[in-house]
Amino acid sequence: MQSRAIMHKHTLSTFVNSSSQKATYLDIGSGQPLLMLHGFLGEKTCWLPLIELLQSQFRCISLDMLGFGESSKPEICYDVALEVAFVRQVVEQLNIDPCCIIGHSFGGWVASAYALKYTNSVSSLVLAAPAGIRDDSFCGQYDALQPLLWKTPIVDLALQLAKPFANLAGKSNELQQISGWRRELMSQPVARSFLMSRMRPEDAIDTVEKDLHKLQIPTLVITGDSDETIPLWHCQTYANQIPKAQLAIIPNADHGLPQTQAETIANLILEFLGQFT
Repeated sequence: MQSRAIMHKHTLSTFVNSSSQKATYLDIGSGQPLLMLHGFLGEKTCWLPLIELLQSQFRCISLDMLGFGESSKPEICYDVALEVAFVRQVVEQLNIDPCCIIGHSFGGWVASAYALKYTNSVSSLVLAAPAGIRDDSFCGQYDALQPLLWKTPIVDLALQLAKPFANLAGKSNELQQISGWRRELMSQPVARSFLMSRMRPEDAIDTVEKDLHKLQIPTLVITGDSDETIPLWHCQTYANQIPKAQLAIIPNADHGLPQTQAETIANLILEFLGQFT
């Protein structure tokens, strides 16, 4: 992969913060720092297509957030405040205060929460299909998936026993997909922790929409018109609530914006940040 070629040994960095947590990140290019925060079930390399297009003009820092990729994965109850604290220590360690933060999906949620807490530490925000808007329709929508979150070998045994029946019913592909979700969720403590809480309405308390109006930071919100993960109205909420925020809707684009729409996003970012230089 061409984009992987830029991830050589001099770009991958790690440090241990004051909480004894390992933070791993890519540091590529030079110029104005762009701190990139990945989405759910993602990690730092998801930004490589975009980094390839921006590294000649910006210092692109793509972080594995706490619980993801090669950063520490403590067995704790995760929340956005914990991720914000983790990001803060990275910003301080790298001395990139203030910086532009680019966040996709869950990373957009963390970026917004970080900007609300450390307003003077953020020069601008780029939010690609950001999560973080309360949506009660989510709760109960995935009740059938709850067993996939249980940390017990009984679930894995049940999936194994279901294979012959799935084959007979012509549902082997569906079972393979479910088994893949199970493996992914068991390897991602943050995803598991957040999904467990998001399925309970009483726990969905750390969303950001009630405070977005407080942000006075130049903000660009990007979404795809075919995104089935983050509804368009979530992105419109961000754009409407943040004063003077700009909204860009990419035609025929789904939720995987960093990987599938890198060129379009790069052009939008260059035009957006060019207004402030």
